[in-house]
Amino acid sequence: MDMQILLWTTGVSFVIALLLAPLFIPFLRRLKFGQAIRAEGPQGHQKKAGTPTMGGVIFLIAMSITAIKFSELSPELWLLLFVTLAYGTVGFLDDYIKVALKRNLGLRARQKLIGQILVGVVLYVVMYYTGMIDMTISIPFFDVQWDLGFFYLPFLVLIVIASSNAVNLTDGLDGLAAGTTAIAFGSYAILAWWTSNMEVAIFCAAMVGGLIGFLVFNVHPAKVFMGDTGSLALGGALATVAILTKTEIWLVLIGGVFVVEVLSVILQVISFQTFGKRLFKMSPLHHHFELLGWSEWRVVGTFWTAGLCLAVSALVLYLK
Repeated sequence: MDMQILLWTTGVSFVIALLLAPLFIPFLRRLKFGQAIRAEGPQGHQKKAGTPTMGGVIFLIAMSITAIKFSELSPELWLLLFVTLAYGTVGFLDDYIKVALKRNLGLRARQKLIGQILVGVVLYVVMYYTGMIDMTISIPFFDVQWDLGFFYLPFLVLIVIASSNAVNLTDGLDGLAAGTTAIAFGSYAILAWWTSNMEVAIFCAAMVGGLIGFLVFNVHPAKVFMGDTGSLALGGALATVAILTKTEIWLVLIGGVFVVEVLSVILQVISFQTFGKRLFKMSPLHHHFELLGWSEWRVVGTFWTAGLCLAVSALVLYLK
């Protein structure tokens, strides 16, 4: 019965997103909320200029309606919705400043970081005072429980910020971030269902359906981009799911594509500043493959496949 609920949740969220997108995309066009393309990016991306952005609202609405409908409205669900929509709001402000106020960089890095930290702190405080928090982390393969005590606060905040920024970095090609996060949420839906975290599983299933519905309009050539509205929300949501299921370390494997994207940027900066040489033609890593001559479909398909292999590997290792 529980699995039927998850399937219904996924299906209904998919249909809502599928119906919302044709209404929302023309609305974004009328508002002239088109994506500006950075001059330093791959030149082939310049033709994407003007594509409506902030489309993350589509799957966030679909997910929220469906999760509330099919869940028991537990504290866990409200926490997931709070973090997801709060990070979505930070992203929305960033997108709005870029496209409406015509300030290319959007929110300043410090402003964005303050917003991300505040949401993480609120998450910790609510979990602490409601007795939902567990200060320990499980170390995979070693059967070790490490009690972080007060240090779980900076650990939690770091996970949420790192995850949201990692998904944000991955959102550089049509369908790339939406597809890889749908795979990650799908694996977490199974993991949460297996461990009887049904409310978390329903949230993840609702997110999968919304993302698949959004992908219909986001695959190459994209008719709409999710923007920071979507990518920051997705990363924050993934981290919160990991925290609530006590699989914080497993997120590194389930979200391995995002980890690799971040590492490619870090290594590129270190290499250039230290040796004056670039390890990659461009970072994040998906741009490197583009500049090697790979088609956008090939890059996205390869990253989806890698994400699926990592997610399945994590499930097999965790559930065995």
